[in-house]
Amino acid sequence: MSRWKALPAELDPRVRQLVVQLRRLKDHSGLSLRQLAAKTGYSPKSWERYLGGRSLPPSEAVEAMARIGGDDPTRLLALHEVAAEAWGNAREDGGASAPEAVAAEPEIRSVRAESAPFPGRSLRIALVAGTAALVLAVSAAVLLLVRLNGGGDGELASSPLASSASSATSAPRSPAAPTYTCRPERSDGRWYAGISRTRDAILADGHAGPEVAEAQCLLRRAGVSPGVVDGIFGPLTERAVKRVQQREGLVVDGIVGPHTWEVLRG
Repeated sequence: MSRWKALPAELDPRVRQLVVQLRRLKDHSGLSLRQLAAKTGYSPKSWERYLGGRSLPPSEAVEAMARIGGDDPTRLLALHEVAAEAWGNAREDGGASAPEAVAAEPEIRSVRAESAPFPGRSLRIALVAGTAALVLAVSAAVLLLVRLNGGGDGELASSPLASSASSATSAPRSPAAPTYTCRPERSDGRWYAGISRTRDAILADGHAGPEVAEAQCLLRRAGVSPGVVDGIFGPLTERAVKRVQQREGLVVDGIVGPHTWEVLRG
């Protein structure tokens, strides 16, 4: 397994997750940076920046790496889309938290994908605007009906339609948080906590779900406390992951990937 340098501390977790996956595929391929450049058309210096978290790789480079490593390009390209949005947000905020920008070298392939806009943000803005317009339309209809019926302000407050309009604008109630119970047991030479049997899910700060709860249980079994086993990857869980990675000689980045799962399952 390659001994990678630690990624920049200010790197967004979503970008960090993509870089960790690219490093894993590079290790799996057994190729040097020069051999990787020959197979993908991107220079060794470019791959050094991509795998060091100092520059966001274009989608073509990500897809090429996935095929070389024998992985599903669809999943890796989805990670790239999320990372690209996070990268763009960091640069829009003034570049204070974004890694250094490096001028692109001439490549065989086009790198316009690095600066291409992503439609996800525009779609969310359109959905929010549409919801607000719907609420305003309902409220206007309630006011019009009350006035036509000759009701006053007091009637509006007690009107069933006004109540429905008010409930439409109120925030939705959050569902009850799931509870997790650790039941560690050894099966086929590996430890499982009875919540998830994944061995390659990528988990980082901000993630949530049964895979996170499984990792928290296994961290406890390894003698490192991640805090409450709530299925939420927060600062305490990240700190516990880093302690295990440091103890086992892994890259200390606070992200649970295949190598960290192997240690926790072992």
